[in-house]
Amino acid sequence: MMRFLLLFSRQGKLRLQKWFTPMSEREKKKIIRDMTTMVLARQPRSCNFLHWKDLKIIYKRYASLYFCLAIENQENELIALEVIHRYVELLDKYFGNVCELDIIFNFEKAYFILDEFLMGGEIQETSKQMVNRSIEASDMLQETMEEYMSKPAF
Repeated sequence: MMRFLLLFSRQGKLRLQKWFTPMSEREKKKIIRDMTTMVLARQPRSCNFLHWKDLKIIYKRYASLYFCLAIENQENELIALEVIHRYVELLDKYFGNVCELDIIFNFEKAYFILDEFLMGGEIQETSKQMVNRSIEASDMLQETMEEYMSKPAF
């Protein structure tokens, strides 16, 4: 089971956070600070796996963003790395070569895509096509509702 997913920039700015287990705000802030300092301090050619407390931390850098995922010790690191990569592929498909600004200005879509892919710390849907269909259906519904709400009521 996954515990949390963090997305932060090379400057240490948090861009996205998803917690799969309940924690206090104080604990979350400490974890975010620990993860950003640990990951950013590592050499570029270092292994993408870390042990931290009772968790395994798996991270991957894509352009200027670090995707950091915490899993339990008995979980498979390669599957976690694949989860990160799949999420980046889904973001790429939706935004067309996703960048940090896409996440900053469309964070609600980034969270929505993550929620369609992961739920409760487990993979909800493994098929990229199914997740993309669900995202497209949601966008169509939102556009329809915006058109409906923009028309005057008589």
